[in-house]
Amino acid sequence: MDQTSTSAVYLRFLNLLNAIERDSGVPELEANERVLLDMLARRWHQGKPVTVLEAMNSGVSGMSPSTVHRRIKSLKASGMLRAENDTADSRTKYLVPTDQAMAYFDRLGDCILKTQAV
Repeated sequence: MDQTSTSAVYLRFLNLLNAIERDSGVPELEANERVLLDMLARRWHQGKPVTVLEAMNSGVSGMSPSTVHRRIKSLKASGMLRAENDTADSRTKYLVPTDQAMAYFDRLGDCILKTQAV
């Protein structure tokens, strides 16, 4: 395969992502967890808080609400997410990235910047 083709670039990116996950101390993410975390990261980047209920009903990648809830629980258990109560309504919980998640995003961003410089 031509190493400059678009597909080769994408495959190198996937290999890089796997290497980062292996070497960064971040727990290995399942595909559904990665998709959910990516969706949450986009919302956080836009300055939009996400409640657990909103995430569950987002239909991200066709996941059922119960699947999303299980993935939220596993991301919380792995230290990538935490839930914070709304100050006005304690029944509402917002999903918030942990320092570990932010370090993971920083590491991915650094790698992207380095590959652009090459």
